[in-house]
Amino acid sequence: MEKPALDSSEERAWLGEGQSEVQLAASPDTADPDDADRPAWDSKIQYVLAQVGFSVGLGNVWRFPYLCHQNGGGAFMLLYVFLLLIVGVPLFFMELAAGQSIRQGSIGVWKHISPKLVGIGYSSCVVCFYVALYYNVIIAWSLFYLGNSFQYPLPWEHCPIDVATNDTVKECASSSPTPYFWFRKALNITNSIEESGEFNPIMTGCLLAAWAIVSLAMIKGIKSSARVMYFSSVFPYVVLFIFLIRGMLLDGAIDGVTYMFYPKLEIWGNVQVWRQAATQVFFALGLGYGSVIAYSSYNPIHNNCHRDALMVSCINFMTSVLASLVVFVVLGFRAKTIALHCVAENLGVLNLMSYNGSGQYWWPSFNVTDRSSVTLPEYRQWYEEYGSKLGPQFTDCNLEEEMNKGVEGTGLAFIAFTEVMALFPASPFWSTLFFLMLLNLGMSTMFGTMQGILTPLMDNFKLLGRHRTLLTVFSCVLGFIIGLLFTQRSGNYFVTMFDDYSATLPLVIVVIFETISVSWVYGTDRFLDDIELMLKWRPPVVYKYLWKYVCLLAMVGLLAASFLRMVFKRPTYTAWNQTAASEMTLEYPGWALAMIVMLIVFASLPVPIGYIYSTLKNRHALDVPPQEGPGPQVHRELYTKCNSTDQLDSNSHPAPCEADGIRPRTSFLPVGNEQYQLLPQQEEEGEEEEEQDTGV
Repeated sequence: MEKPALDSSEERAWLGEGQSEVQLAASPDTADPDDADRPAWDSKIQYVLAQVGFSVGLGNVWRFPYLCHQNGGGAFMLLYVFLLLIVGVPLFFMELAAGQSIRQGSIGVWKHISPKLVGIGYSSCVVCFYVALYYNVIIAWSLFYLGNSFQYPLPWEHCPIDVATNDTVKECASSSPTPYFWFRKALNITNSIEESGEFNPIMTGCLLAAWAIVSLAMIKGIKSSARVMYFSSVFPYVVLFIFLIRGMLLDGAIDGVTYMFYPKLEIWGNVQVWRQAATQVFFALGLGYGSVIAYSSYNPIHNNCHRDALMVSCINFMTSVLASLVVFVVLGFRAKTIALHCVAENLGVLNLMSYNGSGQYWWPSFNVTDRSSVTLPEYRQWYEEYGSKLGPQFTDCNLEEEMNKGVEGTGLAFIAFTEVMALFPASPFWSTLFFLMLLNLGMSTMFGTMQGILTPLMDNFKLLGRHRTLLTVFSCVLGFIIGLLFTQRSGNYFVTMFDDYSATLPLVIVVIFETISVSWVYGTDRFLDDIELMLKWRPPVVYKYLWKYVCLLAMVGLLAASFLRMVFKRPTYTAWNQTAASEMTLEYPGWALAMIVMLIVFASLPVPIGYIYSTLKNRHALDVPPQEGPGPQVHRELYTKCNSTDQLDSNSHPAPCEADGIRPRTSFLPVGNEQYQLLPQQEEEGEEEEEQDTGV
């Protein structure tokens, strides 16, 4: 039986309870006509590879292992898994479900729930553009090293000779060949961010090549990028397994694995460790970028997005563990090699003293003339016993101290790993393999990041949607032009700035508003109803409480911790001093701090601007007096509840309005034993117009 249409007061009261006028999920029987032209994945495996390729990136290879290294190994992994389950998976599932049900990019999804929330999508696009700018620079660095890997010996194996003095270059001799090649040959870096220097022509060419690859791979939308994904998403796993097998055969590999998994549970009492673990969960899954929403929007309406969320999250974590194993095996070998080299140097000193010092009471019992016969434990036992009585010419060759020297980010890939690969037999092969892996990891993430920009714009602006190729090429050209900032000699410092500050706070703000939108504006019960309509089964009710309270409080806590850290600890960066041939920590100058603030503000501004604009537009519409005389009638569609036993046949459907040719749509959203039946309501003359959310 039909119930009468709600009057204005009843409508507002009902909307106060329901939090939204619109149904999030489209009825399977009433598909949007625009969906006929919307691209779709060719297969499920293509979609999964795209999501995995986006979420599994360079951070899994160098950020996660570094955090494990610095924060208690196995204890950090347990903390990470805990936060992944209660925060990461629910938020990832929320984005997948929203994109799949509304079938729009990030702008369209939040605009669909309420026009006042449209700024969330624009903020996601801005942050994606920030990330794309500096991420492609890292890909350019990988291209440079890949090109230099086809040499034997590798150019970073030995220090170059200064032709003027016919001696080793002083800067290289004071450090070592790998950091010298990175800072002087690859980057030709300045001593600080305040010295800009001229453009690096080689890196500029590599950046142009990187943007050209991205443009060609994405020029036809997901159809072209998905084909590339088959290789770029799978190849890194092949390389990681090859490196793991090779690394386990190295001396010191077991020491590295032991160091990785040994738990130090006391770190759980450190607030900063919780902040770092939450941040890693946040970035590992790509939350807030809009790329997850964009990819899922091309799915069939009944795709099991809950299973996808669990599967992709699990693959992401296992990839991080696999990459960490490879990194710690390599670092263990590196530390053991450095420690043994230290023992050899000390034995050389003892050998020189053997003619007149062998009678000393502290003289070691092992044979100082045969370096291969002395093990590291033997030397360390002797040094611990007599070290305090020895002169400064003797040093403690501590393997654990070498392992404690954490190497993060670009330093891990372009210094530590290159140093180890130079020690391998057939080193050019291993170097080529490694940088091909980095290139593919970076590209697959880059495709997802660009999709987070292009899909929302094409969905929200039909003109852009009709010129997909032109928009893609223009975005890549603009990215290259702005990216020239990073190809200066000081460009590495700007990459560090963008990586540390341009995305962290804005993305957390975006995810907070996303969670509020679904949990408190639209309503978790209705959101679960829509998911039930898609999946044909209802997700566990625990998601309701995780979205409304746990995830929201966790994100607010992460935002507060990140903001307070910026306020109370002045931002710093690591610079390379050419004279000292070593790294040093410097504070950002005033103009750089202003630039950091502007990056954060500019990415966050669309959220309040979108809210204010929508509010003012709505208020202006209310102030406009109704037109007199005949005019086009505005129809508002409302849901009224009816019992599931009611027979909703064709006779109960409202008749179409012949005058203006508008046919009311019929859509039903099951809620327990109730259904929502769509009824038209004619707007009477003089009734206040209210801004209406768009429906699917």
